[in-house]
Amino acid sequence: MRNSYSSEFKLKAASMVLDEGLSVPEVCASLSVGPTALRRWVEQVRQERQGSTPVRAKAITADQREIQQLKALLRQKDRDIEILKNRLPGVPRPIGLETLRSTLIPLDSGRWLFGG
Repeated sequence: MRNSYSSEFKLKAASMVLDEGLSVPEVCASLSVGPTALRRWVEQVRQERQGSTPVRAKAITADQREIQQLKALLRQKDRDIEILKNRLPGVPRPIGLETLRSTLIPLDSGRWLFGG
């Protein structure tokens, strides 16, 4: 079975090579990881520090993880907008808070009158 490592572990292992100057074989021996995996993590951390994450890779650094989360949220919002744009004819448009506020008239009693 394949081992699964956390992003924090991968970052620490790659940092040992990139920042502390240890060799790949030294880090592999001390952490019990394979050299191919470690070299892949080191290369990915190098790329992420330069501002990019390999396609289809889960980000290792915190900044790149946040960017991936924000991009996913943006994609979801874009899909939501397309769904609302392409709704079936005759289906009422969802009423937003601003639409609701513009059709309500405040009364002195603290209640609201619908002015639509």
